[in-house]
Amino acid sequence: MSSNQESVAVNKLNYGYGGPLILKDLSLHLTAGSRCILVGANGTGKTTLLRILAGKRMVEGDVRVLGKSAFIDGPANVTYLGTEWANNPVVRADLTVEYLLKSMGSNRWPERTKTLLDVLEVDTTWRLHQVSDGQRRRVQLVMGLLHPWKLLLLDEVTVDLDVWIRAEFLSFLKRETEERGATIIYATHIFDGLGEWPTHLAHVNEGTILSLNQMNDFKELEEIKAYYREHQLLDSPLMGLCYRWLRQDKMVRKSELPIDPATGLPHTRWDDLSEEMKKYGDKYYNYWK
Repeated sequence: MSSNQESVAVNKLNYGYGGPLILKDLSLHLTAGSRCILVGANGTGKTTLLRILAGKRMVEGDVRVLGKSAFIDGPANVTYLGTEWANNPVVRADLTVEYLLKSMGSNRWPERTKTLLDVLEVDTTWRLHQVSDGQRRRVQLVMGLLHPWKLLLLDEVTVDLDVWIRAEFLSFLKRETEERGATIIYATHIFDGLGEWPTHLAHVNEGTILSLNQMNDFKELEEIKAYYREHQLLDSPLMGLCYRWLRQDKMVRKSELPIDPATGLPHTRWDDLSEEMKKYGDKYYNYWK
């Protein structure tokens, strides 16, 4: 796939689980080699979008990845990694990392396997029932990235990593996009150390992408950088920008959404999902799968 071909093409997508829409009029276009961070509060639709791109949800509308329909064609070389892996009983079983890797076909990619083990500092003699949650997460990443993907969808999977491993891992991913033309969409709430990593920043709120910004031509971020330099602030300008967006989103929600008398908080579409479980139960339950 050449660098000017679209690896992700979503046009005015609407999606729900039977009640209020989770995604509304959402569009996203990324070319090969892009590294896009999704910025948004909890419940804004980031996970739902990633699962749709991974072909895990049937949708009406045109959602294309690597030039094919995400659900109907199920294109190869798309990898989705989320936090639900930690709930799989296998990851706490008395199994060695070496056994799991061989079961995933690591012998087909010996050099890539070695690189991932080195980057994530995983010992193949580890037994999963004896290691920490952070070490299990590193094992998940090695296993999930063995196959040389073209589109990688990451949903909060670096939350358990220590600072050093996370930095090394992100550097590896950056090389993958630069050397192989692969594409990454990464949903995270941790922005430290990401200032030079993304090519795009997507502002997500209330089920839609409000803006898709190219980092090499991003006036709002440059203004924040200038302000930080002038005032000798040590925090990350990217963190400052994301904090500004999230604060603005919160103010919009407070001004536009009705207040729930039971909680005193804005009544969101997630509250509707909870209240109407008897009517839409299975559809809503499927969100969490």
